[in-house]
Amino acid sequence: MTVDDDVLGVARARLLSEADAIHRLAPRLDETFERAAATLLGCTGKVLVGGSGTSGAVARRMAHVLSVTGTPALFLAPMDSLHGASGAITEEDLMLLVSHGGSSHEVVQTAEIARSHGAKVIAMTGRADSDLARRADLTLLVTVPSDADIGGVIATGITLAQSAYGDALAEVVMRARGYTWEQFMRTHPAGAVGMREQLPDDLPLLRLAEPAPGGLS
Repeated sequence: MTVDDDVLGVARARLLSEADAIHRLAPRLDETFERAAATLLGCTGKVLVGGSGTSGAVARRMAHVLSVTGTPALFLAPMDSLHGASGAITEEDLMLLVSHGGSSHEVVQTAEIARSHGAKVIAMTGRADSDLARRADLTLLVTVPSDADIGGVIATGITLAQSAYGDALAEVVMRARGYTWEQFMRTHPAGAVGMREQLPDDLPLLRLAEPAPGGLS
């Protein structure tokens, strides 16, 4: 059996375009990233992460990775928030909302509700002028070239870029928190990871600047 070279060519091009999209994020990180990390570290309430559609899948994964790395976080579905779940949001909380276009009604309205409850809102979006960005205390701009998404329409490369950006936040906050592998193992006793007998050395500490009063200005 032979494999058509065009098949492999398409597959390889997809992998390379999505890898390139993540690679392009690194030089664009700036003080906004540091402010977001410091605010996550300084949150005294709940960290709630939300999004709809493919951004919702990113948000759910982000909440899990944050929790795994020592920052307790929960996924909050924006549509559920409009049907009463937003009652869980308090003024000590931090709401991180993911929406590439920044215009999904339920996501924008969730940001408004969170702000009305006194919570701080961080937006992860691809548009600085979006409705979501205008309602956020801090906006993390995550963009990719159009060819990173299939047909420039299906959210493939952008979701990987958003996830990678969230992973970077999680590691920085983990190191700043001094979260150890021993602490990690207490919450991860199952699977192959839970059966490890030898743990790596703890990650070197990082120092984050104190967030502005109230977390964000």
